[in-house]
Amino acid sequence: MKKTICLLVSLLTLLSYHSVVNGQEVVRKSYAYFSLEPEIVTNYLGSSARKLGFVRVSIELMLEDPDFLKAAEHHSPLMRAATIEVFGSQPEEKVKSLTGREDIRRSCLEKLQELMLKETGSKMIKDVIFTKYLYFQS
Repeated sequence: MKKTICLLVSLLTLLSYHSVVNGQEVVRKSYAYFSLEPEIVTNYLGSSARKLGFVRVSIELMLEDPDFLKAAEHHSPLMRAATIEVFGSQPEEKVKSLTGREDIRRSCLEKLQELMLKETGSKMIKDVIFTKYLYFQS
């Protein structure tokens, strides 16, 4: 009996949600993902001139529209160079901290959006996602 009541309540909730959604026009954006391949491996500023650190990152770009995939592929060398430049200018403390990593991610996003706006006339990139993030200092 309890199962039947739960099923009916769930069904009514679903139907009422469906009628609300049908009353309003819901626009769903279609995003695409583009991977900057191969992984980016570059140096970062160590705590002293004698210490060398490097970071290894896999980056996925969330594109505003699937139609931007071709442009992303065409401009991938420029986008790789820009992200390498961003990482190369970061201090060790920023590379190693979680808040610093988020700052770097935002810096990459802003730099890539700026470049794509200049190159294609559209910001094109919705978000930057680090799927792998490793650092090492010798």
